[in-house]
Amino acid sequence: MRPRCAVAEGAYVADNLAFMARLPDGVCDLIYADPPFDLRQGDLAAFLAFLRPRLVQMHRLLAAHGSLYVHVDWRSAHYVKVMLDEVFRPEHFLNEIIWHYRSGSRPGRWFARKHDNILVYARHLGRHTFNRLRGGDYRTRDLRVGSDGRPFKSTRNGPLYFHPQGPALPDVWDVPFLSTVSRERTGYAQQKPEALLERVIRASSNEGDLVADFFCGSGTTLAVAQRLGRGCLGCDISPRAVGIARRRLAALGVS
Repeated sequence: MRPRCAVAEGAYVADNLAFMARLPDGVCDLIYADPPFDLRQGDLAAFLAFLRPRLVQMHRLLAAHGSLYVHVDWRSAHYVKVMLDEVFRPEHFLNEIIWHYRSGSRPGRWFARKHDNILVYARHLGRHTFNRLRGGDYRTRDLRVGSDGRPFKSTRNGPLYFHPQGPALPDVWDVPFLSTVSRERTGYAQQKPEALLERVIRASSNEGDLVADFFCGSGTTLAVAQRLGRGCLGCDISPRAVGIARRRLAALGVS
């Protein structure tokens, strides 16, 4: 069941540190954080100093069964991982998800950088919500489908059956980047694809849970959470971004 929240669901224009400080302990079932990680040289120390008190608040706001997903990239992932270990403790680390995508680039004298890092922590390992996701194809030769719809392959010990919904998803996610002509585009430059957030929300929350995004931008997390039957709570310091988020939520019946 969704915990009772002291603030009405929706998107708010606010500094997220002050906004989170007003919320009660354990109010969120799932938090996704996509901080502004497009760092220029020399900005790393300032970024980490900015992020740390916000991670402390997110730790406080998570329910005992809750999880935090922090979306960063190659410039800061290793430093943020160390910081998260300090805030959450290393034993509560669940995954480093690699979001792999294809987009145009001029890589220079190194391999093209075509992934982001999403660091996942449980508030309490073993008590956290986790729904196994499946999809894609089995990489198995001579796979057949039985009359009951289950895929299998013949072995000397008889048929070996596979899950009909496909293999369990690993920690590398091939999700297309939003193209410039995608129908999902809202005009917000840092917008993430709904398919990416749908995986996060389906895996680590249940219907009726409260999903929060305190760097909500144009509201992708909030919109997907609402579409999947979850509650949503978010804020952003940009009035323009929150305006977009509110329009997306209004189209789904949330004011």
